[in-house]
Formats: sequence, C-alpha cells, structure tokens
Amino acid sequence: MRLACAISALALLIGALSSCDNLSDSRVRAAYITTGGGNARSGRDTIRKYGCYACHTIDGVPGARGLVGPPLDGIGNREFIAGELPNTPENIMRWIQHPRQVEPHTLMPEMGVTEHDSRDIVAYLYTLQKTP
Repeated sequence: MRLACAISALALLIGALSSCDNLSDSRVRAAYITTGGGNARSGRDTIRKYGCYACHTIDGVPGARGLVGPPLDGIGNREFIAGELPNTPENIMRWIQHPRQVEPHTLMPEMGVTEHDSRDIVAYLYTLQKTP
C-alpha cells in the first residue's frame, strides 16, 4: 500500500514538473514548423553553449538572469527585434548570427553562431511565446 502511494505521489510530481517545462510536444512541433526545422530542445542547450544567458533573462535556461540585454521571454510576440527588424524567424536568426550587420553600435557581440544553431535557438525562444 505504501509503495503504491509513493508511486502515485512520484507520478504526480513528475507530471507537475513537466507541465512547468515550456517544451511541451505541441510547442516543440509548432516551433519546428515556424522556424523551418529548428530543434527547441537543442536550442535551450545551445543558448548555454554561446553564453546568451550571461546577458539575457530566458525562462527555462539555468542561470539565464542577465540584465545587459532585454529579457527574451515572449520574443515571438514582439512586433520588432533590435528596434528595427520585423519579427520573423529569419530576422531573429540573422540578428543572432550577425547583430552588428543589423545594428553596428549594438552591444551584442558577434559570437560565431552558426545558421543551424541560430535556428535551434530561435525554435526554443518561440516556445516561450505568450498565448493571448
């Protein structure tokens, strides 16, 4: 009886924790389609690989509490990025790969982000969209 209760409690805890994760299957699929093949699950790790978390606050990324750049939660809902580009997956990828080509005086550094990695990063960021 105690074992059954413990298993039930563990199952509830796992369910509660997974519901806090923005990487639900439906969000991952939607981000994959929106970005033309980006892998949101890899994107979360890729954000850490390039150190984006040092400057930005990003939900779901451990240690991402930076205050230099804007918070990236809900970026998919914004009209513009970098103050001048229409918000499309392609433009966010361009911004992530070559921020100084878009805005020469930005503080965001060129990090050598590949096209593949930028697609995965954008896919993860798009899982953070707020639903109206």
